[in-house]
Order: sequence, then structure tokens, then C-alpha cells
Amino acid sequence: MTVLVTGGAGYIGSHMVHALADRSEPLVVVDNMTTGYRPNLPDDVRLVIGDIGDQILIERVMRDHDVNAVVHFAGSIVVPDSVADPLGYYANNTVKSRSLMAAAVNCGVKHFIFSSTAAVYGMPDQAMIAEEAATVPISPYGSSKLMTEMMLADSAHAHDFAYTALRYFNVAGADPDGRTGQSSPRATHLIKVASQAALGQRSHMEIYGTDYDTDDGTGVRDYIHVSDLIAAHVLALDRLRAGGDSQVMNCGYGRGYSVRQVVDAVRRVSGVDFEARETGRRAGDPATLVAIADRARAELGWVPAYDDLDVIVGHAYAWETRMAGRNTAGA
Repeated sequence: MTVLVTGGAGYIGSHMVHALADRSEPLVVVDNMTTGYRPNLPDDVRLVIGDIGDQILIERVMRDHDVNAVVHFAGSIVVPDSVADPLGYYANNTVKSRSLMAAAVNCGVKHFIFSSTAAVYGMPDQAMIAEEAATVPISPYGSSKLMTEMMLADSAHAHDFAYTALRYFNVAGADPDGRTGQSSPRATHLIKVASQAALGQRSHMEIYGTDYDTDDGTGVRDYIHVSDLIAAHVLALDRLRAGGDSQVMNCGYGRGYSVRQVVDAVRRVSGVDFEARETGRRAGDPATLVAIADRARAELGWVPAYDDLDVIVGHAYAWETRMAGRNTAGA
């Protein structure tokens, strides 16, 4: 049986592809290559360039490759962009996910893992967030993901499949072996932007909001290494295959770092004192998002291997350095 990875040429999806390939799992990738890059993938992985909203294409891929599980990463992820273009986000994240689910149901796919987000919690009134916390998104991005979770729950109730929705906190870092990382030059991830500033690819970076109710006034997030996140996906797939029920699980370490702390970590790892300018808040950004991830640890047996901010930054910075060298060589 084959695993279909949507968005598998992108940042997080490509790490899943490598993890599955490392286990010699049969797999196929569907990616429209908007933010995906073929060099992120192993050379022998089957890549179908197409859109997950194309249900006819997806059903053909599922049948041609005998797909039994879907790991769904494809989607738009920038919170401020979702505020500016809500209908685009609902189309790309919700409507197209509905088409993917319909294809899965029609083709008898039994297992579905969904890339969800802590943004479904909105502006939580507690510092530590468990899965039972109220889901009141404050951005179209968060709403689009929550709607997809709702469709999954209803579809799993009506049809013969089980799912796991993993609610990511702030994903960062890169493959420790240097095979893949965040390759989109316009990505807004804090550690990537700070690394680019350290490498001189940006004249400066910006700290959005210094008046939050946090220790140093900047936003606090739970940064999880992408390889630890992917380990949770692999374990979730194994659990579903063993007959596990549908679940929603947080993915984070249970420890938060402020924007200033992250900037300091990038300066420390890179040895470069780049400029970080302070400016106003961005729309849709809560003050603090830190996970309670006990469910993932208990249900999956998940044990993070890279729970250290400097390690996360070190892997991200090494990837950005490699990318900078690649771009220079190709210039």
C-alpha cells in the first residue's frame, strides 16, 4: 500500500517524504510546486505536479498507486496573508481539502493525517494550551484549518476511515542531515528571516509587536523542530494502521521562547549581530501560544529528540547557509 503526501515538495512535507523513504515506504507526492522544490525530494520519489483540488487527478493517483493513507500538508500558511485574502485561504485550505477527502472516500483510503495548527485556538486565555481548549480562531488561516478538522470528523463518522489532526505550534529547523529545509525565499518564519539577516540576505529583520503581555513584550511561541514534528506524523501513521481511533493532538514542546530570545539565539549561533527593528503588531497574532502535548506523548509514544532552541537554530542556519551557497553558485 502507498502513502500519498500532498504538498510533499514543500518545507514540512519534504521532511515527511524523506522519513517515509528512510523506512522504504511506497509513496507518491502531489504538489502544485507553488512553494515546493524538486531538489527537496529524494531522486527516486514519484512526483505528480498537480492541485489537490483536482479531484479527478487525485482519484487517478490514488487508484494508480494503490494509496491507502494520505498525509496532507498542502495549503497556505501565512496568518497576515489570510487576513488580507480570506477567500483565497478558504478556497485553498478548506475547499480543496474537501475535494481531497472526497477522493479519499471514493477510493477507499483508510487513514488520513492532517497538518493542522495552533491557530485554531485563536487568542487563548491560558498560557498552556491543551486540545480541549476553546477553538476560537482569530484569523481566516486558523478558521480554514478548523473547518477542515470539522469536515474530517464528520467524514470519519460517516465513512470507513480514521484520521489524526496534528495541531502544529511553531515549526522550525531543518533536516539534521542537510537533505531538506525551508526553501522558499519569501517564507515568513522567524528563524528563517533572522538567519537570512545574519547571512546578509536582508538589510535587517523586524520584530512585530513589543507591547504584548509577556516578559519582554514580544510574542512567545513554542518552537518545535521539524524532524520531531515528522516523527509524530510517522508514529500517528503507525497508530492508525494498528487500528487507532481518530484523534486531534498538539505538537509542541510545552516551552515558549519570545521573539527577542529567538533573535538572540540566531545571533549566538551565527556570530553575527544583525539589525532587528521593532515595529507594530501584525493582524491575527496572539501574545502567547505554548502547547500541552501530553496526548501525543501518551498516544503515540512520541519522545522529541531536538528540544533545544540552539539546536533548532543551528540546523536552520546551516540550511540557510547551504541555500545561500547554492544560489551563489547558480548565479
